[in-house]
Amino acid sequence: MKKLLLVAAIAVIGFAGWRLTRGSKALTMDSETHLALDRLWIDHIPKNDRDTIQVFAILSEQPVGVFQATSAWAGEFEAFRYEARGNEFRAVFPQSGAKDKFKVSARECDDQGMDFCLEIKGADHGVKRYYSQHGWEIGSLADEHKLADKLLAH
Repeated sequence: MKKLLLVAAIAVIGFAGWRLTRGSKALTMDSETHLALDRLWIDHIPKNDRDTIQVFAILSEQPVGVFQATSAWAGEFEAFRYEARGNEFRAVFPQSGAKDKFKVSARECDDQGMDFCLEIKGADHGVKRYYSQHGWEIGSLADEHKLADKLLAH
């Protein structure tokens, strides 16, 4: 079940990145922010197929990101375009026209069986704390398909 949720999140991120922007450029980011980028983040491992998890991702190659709430059976997401300076992100949500400004802080950790922790301050979307693991990096669409295949193999 966990694999299905991760595959769904990866598909949403890939589709949003492909559809929303081409050619936009984000401003430079600091090393603290670099860990937050191109990685799949979740708020917890789902307990069952109806447990809703929060998913977050920011792509660096195309400055887009996504906040998603999903279970194995239902979900919704809102993608955004962004500009960044250091660890501060200015996001625009094209569907709703909403704007948001938030700061991210990512670090290595050993919490809830995860390898990385992410805190988001000031966002009106998602939750304040997310987790990730080694191997949950997001690269090209081809890399995302490889990650999905890897997760399904377990």
